[in-house]
Amino acid sequence: MNGQRVLLLGSRCHPAMQRRLFTQSTLLRNKLGQPSLGRPLSKTPGHSDNKIAKTNWGRPEQAPNGKQSKRSVPEQREWTRPADLDKRQAMKRKSRQPTESASQRKERKKKEEEMALLMKQEELEMQKLKAKKKATAEEKQVRDVYIPEIINVANLSRILGIRLEQALQTMEELEMDNPSHDRMLSSDESSLIAMQLDMNPIVDERQALDLYPRPAPPDPSTLPSRPPVVTIMGHVDHGKTTLLDTLRKTSVAAGEAGGITQHIGAFSVKLPSKKSITFLDTPGHAAFSSMRQRGAQVTDIVVLVVAGDDGVMPQTQEAIEHAHSANVPIVVAINKCDKPGVDTTKVKQELARYNVHLEEIGGDVPAVEVSGLTGYNLDKLEETISTLSEILELKAEQTNGAEGVVIESQVEKGRGNVATVLVRRGTLKPGSTVVAGRTWCRVRSMTDHQGKPVKEALPGMPVKVIGWKEVPMAGDEMLQAPDEGTAKTVVDNRKARQQRDQQLKDLQVINDKRRQQRETLEQERLIEREYKKEMYMFHRGLIDSQPESLGKRLSAIQSSQEDQDGNDSKNDILEYRAVVKGDVSGTVEAVVDCLNGLRNKQIQVKVVESGVGNITEGDVQLAAACEGHVIGFNVKADKKIQAEASKRGVGVRSYSVIYKLLEEVKDQLGDMLPPIITTQVNGEASILQIFDISIKGRETRAVAGCRVTNGTIQRNGRVRILRDKNPIWEGELDALRQVKKDITEAKKGLECGMSFAGFTDFKAGDVIQSIQTIETKQKL
Repeated sequence: MNGQRVLLLGSRCHPAMQRRLFTQSTLLRNKLGQPSLGRPLSKTPGHSDNKIAKTNWGRPEQAPNGKQSKRSVPEQREWTRPADLDKRQAMKRKSRQPTESASQRKERKKKEEEMALLMKQEELEMQKLKAKKKATAEEKQVRDVYIPEIINVANLSRILGIRLEQALQTMEELEMDNPSHDRMLSSDESSLIAMQLDMNPIVDERQALDLYPRPAPPDPSTLPSRPPVVTIMGHVDHGKTTLLDTLRKTSVAAGEAGGITQHIGAFSVKLPSKKSITFLDTPGHAAFSSMRQRGAQVTDIVVLVVAGDDGVMPQTQEAIEHAHSANVPIVVAINKCDKPGVDTTKVKQELARYNVHLEEIGGDVPAVEVSGLTGYNLDKLEETISTLSEILELKAEQTNGAEGVVIESQVEKGRGNVATVLVRRGTLKPGSTVVAGRTWCRVRSMTDHQGKPVKEALPGMPVKVIGWKEVPMAGDEMLQAPDEGTAKTVVDNRKARQQRDQQLKDLQVINDKRRQQRETLEQERLIEREYKKEMYMFHRGLIDSQPESLGKRLSAIQSSQEDQDGNDSKNDILEYRAVVKGDVSGTVEAVVDCLNGLRNKQIQVKVVESGVGNITEGDVQLAAACEGHVIGFNVKADKKIQAEASKRGVGVRSYSVIYKLLEEVKDQLGDMLPPIITTQVNGEASILQIFDISIKGRETRAVAGCRVTNGTIQRNGRVRILRDKNPIWEGELDALRQVKKDITEAKKGLECGMSFAGFTDFKAGDVIQSIQTIETKQKL
């Protein structure tokens, strides 16, 4: 293009100028190179005329002058596989590496041999370790470990022969809570850990020994019949015991304290048809709920006594609930129907409200109208009970060991520990060894309810058993043991089991306390880390405000922990401590339950010890140690015990009626509580004017000129001053005068002057009230 532009310009110039321009264009073309396209018009070396130059259609890499072109050319695409490409790259790297000498090759082979030897040794060690693990596993499968009842994790790891970390890891695998070295474990938890580690835990085989009732026979229809056990239940003073007195032709009700039954009585009654029925008389007072429940559980038929003149009462409802829960049939006896004005229809309608549907209205519950005093319709009641027992087909085996239930237990003078037992299965004979609860007995003798000796007790028969090592609890199951050794072992196991259960409760408390301490420590460490982080950010300028001090944060955690401990603890609650003794175990149980129920937010009753028998010197010493009282029910303390109690300052009280006992204990609880303080206003006066009166020398005293507007102002009483209906001072009067005369009281409408002891900042318009503080005893 440059050459063409020069020629065009040169066609109009001087010839000399044309030659000079042509020379310059030639030099410029040689410097820039031959263009690949276009038709040069200038002359080139080797050409004499202006012909068109031949176009070069060769590869763009080479120009006609042999120089390399700067134009970019795309590379040839590689279609080889990745594996071939890796081989090529490896060959290239190998070709770049320098040739290996003989010494280097020798050293390399030596290193390869050493590596192979090391690999072989490691493989042998792995094989030995696997064999050792296998042998250890086989050893663990047959290894027995003896575990105590209570142990912590650290000591258990020593017994099992493992590291503490492994024991904690095993606890985590078993998803046990609070895995730590000091956690207390029971025998069951320790056994789980041992079995997880393929060990055989052994606690104690002797502790597994116990007595259990025999299974029911497959065909009870072949067994002999037994008399029915009938429980008389109902409200207090509805005539239950009088009804039974008429049935058995005795008088027990007249000799009962307070006219109410306070323990279960068991006896057999023979009917004119020579059939016998076993009756259980239960107390009707509200305090003896556990006795009624126990009576309903051991009975076959419940006779519900309802007074025709009283109807369904609270204990009647409770007896119905006990009978329904025990799934026992009910026979309703409407007593006192011979009294004038008694409407039995109303009683029957009331019973229907409590799911007791009588046969008269289409139900299945028989009802008999009777009179305990005159014996009216008692034969009909016996016939109804006998018919119902035949329908129930009550049968029991008489050949094997005896099984029964302890109805009552007591300590009798000259006999020792005595228990009334109702035999349910088998035959009980003198010389037999029986176990009940946590005591056992070799039967020395047996008597019936009339005190006559009994050679054998068949099913359905209540007897008094003499020879117990300790007094059994009412409601305990009685089972016959093969020999005395077995009985002793069973009793020891049961006592140990009870102690273990108590220890487990204590352990739970200990573990909870340690867990709380650990959580508190973790919270404190977390707060320390947060505090350090915030202080670092504050010094670096990342946050503007300075963090709260570490001491405040830790004190907040400690105060919250103290509040929680304060809520859980019962240190602020007053306690009335008592040692309870009674004549029979059932009565003691009822008294303890009633005393435990006497409580509110300020005070509670704590029964330190309870038992059957007379009050002893040990009971007085225990009450003195705990600053408590001794409560006896149907038992007394002799003069020596009373002298010891008065010497130690211990109160000893005996009762024979349950409601009198409860009333006196409630009264004593009220004495322990702080009194309720109330303020009574006896008179009011308003300050009309303030006077300054000279007293000694130049000293003056402010006196309030008042008028009594209501009631009476007493000179010796307390007063308070109100300003805008708010009290500003309370104290005593210094002087009360009318003109110059001292008076003892000021009545309504009287104008007087008053001065106050230690207070002069009163103003006109203030109100003066004469007040009286009244203390009222709290009642539970």
